Amino acid sequence: MAKTRLKSGEFAMELEQDPPLWTDRKRILGLPISFTRYTLTARKLLLNTGLLNLREEEVLLYRVRDVSLSQSLLDRLFGVGTLCVDSSDLSVPHLHLRHVKNPDKVKAALSQCVEQARRKNRIRSTELMGVPDEGEDGLPDDLDGDGVLDNPGDEGVDVAGD
Repeated sequence: MAKTRLKSGEFAMELEQDPPLWTDRKRILGLPISFTRYTLTARKLLLNTGLLNLREEEVLLYRVRDVSLSQSLLDRLFGVGTLCVDSSDLSVPHLHLRHVKNPDKVKAALSQCVEQARRKNRIRSTELMGVPDEGEDGLPDDLDGDGVLDNPGDEGVDVAGD
């Protein structure tokens, strides 16, 4: 098997690309004239901002905890709304999709994609709850998540027999 030498910037593997299921821009007075773009794929939600300095935020759909919708009177007049996406992602715990067109349909599509991603990755809602609370000694009280404290401490227990 002959090895091919890679040139600078090339990949030796084929990168998997998800086709977009929905795209939109942040709208001003109902018009898509901003440099903020939103993209939903089967696996992730992307937020791209900027014209000269670009920034991309990404949330994997199986990490999404909650999606809520808010619309002011002005938003309803222009047919837009803001979706607030809460996730268990540490870098992007709250993602706001501001002033998107048809926000109720976008919320329904996003919720459907989140459920499909959870099923595909075999994620249960208990796995999204985060790290268990820590006890006084800095160790989690319930390491295995069975509801029984694994590190109850020494409250009310006389170990030395005094």
